[in-house]
Amino acid sequence: MGALTAGVGTVVEGNAAAADADRVADSLAAIEPSEATGVERHELAFGDGRLTVEPRTVRLLDDEGVVASHRADALVFEADDRRVTYLAGGVARGAGNASLLSETPPIATGDGLLLVGLPVLNASGTASVGGQSVTATLRTDTSHERRELGDGEYRLAVETATPGAWEAYFVDENASVSRRTFAGDDHASVVAAFPGERTGYLVVHDARLEVET
Repeated sequence: MGALTAGVGTVVEGNAAAADADRVADSLAAIEPSEATGVERHELAFGDGRLTVEPRTVRLLDDEGVVASHRADALVFEADDRRVTYLAGGVARGAGNASLLSETPPIATGDGLLLVGLPVLNASGTASVGGQSVTATLRTDTSHERRELGDGEYRLAVETATPGAWEAYFVDENASVSRRTFAGDDHASVVAAFPGERTGYLVVHDARLEVET
């Protein structure tokens, strides 16, 4: 009986963690700096878990080296073995070591074109919140900066703790992928090489983030 009770308890906790991850993923997916300007607010709620900010770096490279480098804070939610991460406009969801992008970043590729939309979260103060029965508001204040990069052969490097999700996404976008660890980073980057010479554009969507509780 004790083993049965413990098993039921584990199932209930797992279901609750999955439900919390679903709700948080929906809230994070609603953060779309590429489609917003100025102040926006998004409600966040979960029964048990923790939301933290972790530093990440996104780089754009050509044959000569790094063309652009931006710190893009990642919002990371963890509950039991569930993990949801917002990074650079993508939302990765997973359990254990498996993950996938349920929301893809605003990157467009076409004949001879590469348009990289890069949502950058700049978390002010402490943006961590956790515990039980948590409700909070994610406040963003977004501005945009567009940069023409000219013609070249480009690679996009995303520092991430969920490389499998980003690799699968880039392969679907017809890019070849590898991994590289840059000096000063906490995690390896997934590096996506887009085939052929392209005219490149980078649009940084600077979303200054505050978590209001």
